[in-house]
Amino acid sequence: MSTLVLRDGTVADADGTVAADVAVDTTNGEITAVGDVSDAVAAADDLTEIDASDDYVAPGLIDSHVHIQMDGRADTESVHGEATESLALTAAGNARSVVERGVTTVRDLGSANGLAVHVRDAVAEDRIVGPRVRACGRAITMTGGHGHWFGREADGAAEIRTAVREQLKLGADVVKCMATGGVLTAGADTGAVELTREELEVLVDTAAAKGVPTAAHAHGKAGIVNASEAGITSVEHGTYMDREAAEIMAENGTYWVPTASALRGIVDNPDAGIPAEAMAKAEDAAEEFASSFEHAVAAGVPIAMGTDAGTPFNYADQIPAELGYMLEYGMEPEAVLEAATVNAADLLGLEDVGLVEAGYAADLVVVPENPREDPTTYEDAAVVVADGDRIV
Repeated sequence: MSTLVLRDGTVADADGTVAADVAVDTTNGEITAVGDVSDAVAAADDLTEIDASDDYVAPGLIDSHVHIQMDGRADTESVHGEATESLALTAAGNARSVVERGVTTVRDLGSANGLAVHVRDAVAEDRIVGPRVRACGRAITMTGGHGHWFGREADGAAEIRTAVREQLKLGADVVKCMATGGVLTAGADTGAVELTREELEVLVDTAAAKGVPTAAHAHGKAGIVNASEAGITSVEHGTYMDREAAEIMAENGTYWVPTASALRGIVDNPDAGIPAEAMAKAEDAAEEFASSFEHAVAAGVPIAMGTDAGTPFNYADQIPAELGYMLEYGMEPEAVLEAATVNAADLLGLEDVGLVEAGYAADLVVVPENPREDPTTYEDAAVVVADGDRIV
C-alpha cells in the first residue's frame, strides 16, 4: 500500500480542531487514519511524509456553482458559437487551476453541449488533472431565456420533461434551470420570472424519478419562491431574497448558493469591457445582495459555497476569494467553513467528502491559519491533496 502521512499538524474541519497526524491511502484515495497512524505506516510499502507542524490540515473546498468551460471574459455571451474543441481546452485548463487552489470538488451548472459531463469523466479516469466534478449538462431555459446561447431551450410542461430527460440520458448529476432572467443575458430582466411554477414542478418531478437533484438560477423574489415551493434543491444567486422568501426556503430546506464572486467580478471592473447593460443590472443587484445574506442567516436557510466561476473577471484560480466575501457579508467564520465543506457536500449528495476523518475521501489542504477562525487562509494553501494524489 502506498501511504502519505501529514505529520504534526492540527486537523481543522466543521467538527472541530485537534492535533493529529493524518494517513492517506494514495491508491484508493481514502483517509485511513487520523491521530494514531502507526498501523497505516507499518502496512505501507511506499511511505511519503509531509511536515505539517505549525500548520492546519483541512478538507478541500467544494464550489457548488462553476462553469468549467468559461474563461472569465468580459462579455460572456461572446462564447456563443465558439468551437466545442476550444471550450474543452479551456475546461481542462480550468480544471487544473481549480484543484491547484485547493478546490477538490465542483458542481458545474451549465456547459455547451454538456461538455462538463465529459470533463467529469476525464478527471475520474485520470485523463486530465482536476477536481471531482458533478455536472448538469445543459441548463434548461425558456426560449430566448437567460443563458439561451448554451442552454437547452424549452417551453411548457411537455418540452421541459423532454429537456430534463435529455440531460439525464447524457448522465447529468443534477438538473439546472433558469427560473428568472439574468445579469449577463442581453434583454433579460434580472428578477423577472422565466419558467413558471408548473414548469418547475415538472422539472423537479422528472428529475426525482431518477433520484437526481435540481438547481435553479433565481434572482427575483417570485422566482426564488416558485423554485423553493416547487421542490428545487438549491437556489443559485437569490439576489433579491427578502425575509418572506428566506423563511419559505428555510421551511422547505432549500439550499442557497450565493455566488458573491459573480457580482463582485462585474461591479469591481467598470471599465474593462463588460457590456453596459450587464454592468447596470449588476450594480442594481449588488445594492440588494447584502440584505439577502441578512435574511438567509436570520431565517436559518442552509448555505453552500459557490462562485459562478467563469463569469466576467471571476476566474477559476480565484475561487477561495469567495470565503472572504461571505465573511464581509456577515457570516460567521465557522459557518463559512461549513458552507464550503460539509454543507456543499450535503448539497451535492457526497457522504464521504468534506471532513478530515478516516473513511472519507483524501481531499486535503495544508494552510497556515485555523480555517474555523479565518477561512481566508485557504488562499494560502501550501499543500493540496485531491482524491489521494498530491497536486501541490
